[in-house]
Amino acid sequence: MTLLLLAAAAAAWWYWGRHMAMRELVAAGSAFVGLWLLFKGAWQIAIPMFLPCIWMFVRGGTGFDFSARTSAMDVGEARRILGVGPEATVDEIRAAHRRLVARVHPDQGGSAELATRVNTARDILLAQLGTGYPR
Repeated sequence: MTLLLLAAAAAAWWYWGRHMAMRELVAAGSAFVGLWLLFKGAWQIAIPMFLPCIWMFVRGGTGFDFSARTSAMDVGEARRILGVGPEATVDEIRAAHRRLVARVHPDQGGSAELATRVNTARDILLAQLGTGYPR
């Protein structure tokens, strides 16, 4: 039973945990230990182990950010987002970024997520060219 719980915890961490904040990892770890103790029959100790997880839910939701899972992009996707080719120069990347972010910026009726993706695409392409920080 212990090996099954450890395997489930490892699979859960692999799927969700790599993108969790520290408070979420503490709550998930506490819930895991509480479940393990509950299955072992030590319910007097297991119940308090669920308190961090319960507090996180009562406080206003889990806060799990699954968008971080989709934010990792490769160079090809960054090129598609900005609409530049493989031979794009630093100036072309920056011009495409300025043009696109002007349309998707939250102040212009866009969304913060889209602006973040455009900024990430710019950063990835500039890092690939070895220019360092985008400014």
